[in-house]
Amino acid sequence: MQIEREIVLPIPREEAWEALTEPERLEEWFANDVELDAVPGGEGVFEWDNGEVRHAVVESIEELERLVLRWDDDGTVELELVEHPAGTLVHVRETAPEWGIALELHASAAWATA
Repeated sequence: MQIEREIVLPIPREEAWEALTEPERLEEWFANDVELDAVPGGEGVFEWDNGEVRHAVVESIEELERLVLRWDDDGTVELELVEHPAGTLVHVRETAPEWGIALELHASAAWATA
């Protein structure tokens, strides 16, 4: 299963990169407690207030351009940053080894409104 999406953030690429790679910045918008060593082979731990914990390994990183994480369930998330006239275009590509309940519900909701 693969899902792709794009968003334009009204910020410079350097600031978007920091928001994706610095634990303190990730805690502002993604998970409540983050540890991330943003180097090839570096490990990450993402914890949420609901008790969910996800582990990741940095599979690939190209500063200011691309970050790929492999999750502990063998899913991946690839984030690519591209300069855009309105700021920074973030292209997100997520893969999962099988349909998870969250992906299934998200897809069902999206298709129901189409």
